[in-house]
Amino acid sequence: MKHILKDLLLVLLVFAALLLLFFLFYRARGNTGLAVILALFILPNIAAFIYGVPFVPTPMAAVKIMLEAAGLKPGQIVYDIGCGDGRIVYLAAKDYGVRGTGLELSPIVYLLARLRHFFWRSKAGIKLGNFNWQDFSDADVVFCYLTPDVLTKLEHKLQAELKPGSRVVSYIYQFRSWKEKQVVVFSEGGRSYRIWVYEK
Repeated sequence: MKHILKDLLLVLLVFAALLLLFFLFYRARGNTGLAVILALFILPNIAAFIYGVPFVPTPMAAVKIMLEAAGLKPGQIVYDIGCGDGRIVYLAAKDYGVRGTGLELSPIVYLLARLRHFFWRSKAGIKLGNFNWQDFSDADVVFCYLTPDVLTKLEHKLQAELKPGSRVVSYIYQFRSWKEKQVVVFSEGGRSYRIWVYEK
């Protein structure tokens, strides 16, 4: 729980700092251009939080269980949709030898993931963008921690693009129209959580 609060606090501090910079540069003469650039950077973050999924890091205990449940093998291609700070793909690449790519919609959280990349020394990559822009036809495993509404939009895309045998691992929320292959239940902080594993 501490690492979640720490990460959320870091994101809020970065966001607040960007807003402060925007107002400072906006009020200063001769810096209108920089203020516009900062505004263009801040607006996508606001849109990401409103129309996407808020950044709530997956607990490390859950990450390790998700990686085990996925049945990863070296060389497989792995995606994490809404990857946050990249912890799933970073650990997947480091511990399992897969080729991992994280997709993140919020520029601020994307920058956090890039910062984590430096410390975690993983070969996985992070892309800034929406999952609708990504082709998943080469995926062996897709990880996600998304709200039910977003999962509904995602399931049609994955159903159309994933190859037979591909697996999807979802933390907490399930796909409404898919039949799970496995459900892993674990407890943390006195509460129980589910990890849903699907196979096409």
